[in-house]
Amino acid sequence: MKDIVFARTSGWIPKVIREDGELKLMLGAGADANHEPRTFRFSIEEAHLAVIREDLARHLMLWSAVLPLCDAAGTRGPLDENAAVALLDPILLSPPADVDALFQRIRWDRGRLIAHGADIDLLERGQVCAAMRAATETSNGKRAQKYHADRRRAERGVVLGPLDAAVLMYTGQYLHGATIPGRMPDAVDPALLPQVMRVIATAEQACAAMRISRDPRRGKRATDKRDWDQMAATVDAAVRRAHPELVDDAVRTVSFLMCSEAADRSRSTPMEDDEEAVGDHADSGRSPRKTVLSFTDDKGVEKKWSADDPRTATAEFWEFVGDRSASDNEVFTIEDEEMGEGIQLHFYADSIARITTVHEGEGGGSDPEYRVEYSLVDGIGGYRNLVSAFVRGGCAALEQHGSWISDAAEFERARRRRSPE
Repeated sequence: MKDIVFARTSGWIPKVIREDGELKLMLGAGADANHEPRTFRFSIEEAHLAVIREDLARHLMLWSAVLPLCDAAGTRGPLDENAAVALLDPILLSPPADVDALFQRIRWDRGRLIAHGADIDLLERGQVCAAMRAATETSNGKRAQKYHADRRRAERGVVLGPLDAAVLMYTGQYLHGATIPGRMPDAVDPALLPQVMRVIATAEQACAAMRISRDPRRGKRATDKRDWDQMAATVDAAVRRAHPELVDDAVRTVSFLMCSEAADRSRSTPMEDDEEAVGDHADSGRSPRKTVLSFTDDKGVEKKWSADDPRTATAEFWEFVGDRSASDNEVFTIEDEEMGEGIQLHFYADSIARITTVHEGEGGGSDPEYRVEYSLVDGIGGYRNLVSAFVRGGCAALEQHGSWISDAAEFERARRRRSPE
């Protein structure tokens, strides 16, 4: 039978219970194999209960010292009760100087005390008892997160100035650098917000004419890494020139914001519009636009397109690629059966083949004769230009797009020279 003898209003602070007539401290910590919170108990005495009731600071310090023991128990191991009991007298009943000395020797959860109002400067100097004079029963988890974020930066030798911190607050990346950035002006000190907005304006102006295209080779929502890197480099350079006082963390968060927003705009743009910029620059060639095309992948799946379809051929093809592309499916073909020509895209090799029919197969079972020519491709942008050019003008329109090599062995040597293995 369990009765709660003493509990504070904050539910996570350890409670004192009476179980089968014995006083125990009970706390939730860690998680089991099913990610459910674990509960631990260990025995205490009446003298310990008296201090826990009256002294919030000592209660919190005991909690921070016991938590590492709970972590050591893992998902299923028992609490080292002897070690837990051994902490009671030194923390709850000893003079402050002795308590401070103990905390120099043991593991303890610094963030827990900081979340409950501990003075960080005093904690850093080892004056734990003095630091806890301002302790609060309520917890401020973000205060502890900010402390740990600053510690991680300090370990990398990074010290934030007021504007650096404000920029990171604006993007929401102060606490966690891996967080997708956003725009949170309300998180910034109003006195610093105009300076932050000048930094953001510099970045926006630098990349105003840039875009991040989609890369269907990597899935329907994937974007072009090269476009991302180019935009990030452009923004970085512009921000560093205009605001040389900013540290790298602040500059990177601004470029990350610009790139992630550009990528989101690309993902939300219909494929027809996304193709427009490519199509406008594609050579229409000497042949009429295609009217019927067949798309196939390396798994034998086929999709037909005709000119009366509501979407463009390029949009339908890249949609097909986005749906079907995978690590074991990286060869895609566009074929115009009527004209006897097509292109085959080799995503794994950054190359393309254009295939034209030289002679149709005659009666008696003779096979048709094809001319196959290869070319290297420069990223997804190169593929998009080639696909648009073929759709608009067939193989003839590809002539000015790259150097075409008919000898497969010679082409393989050229490919290896560009991408040495």
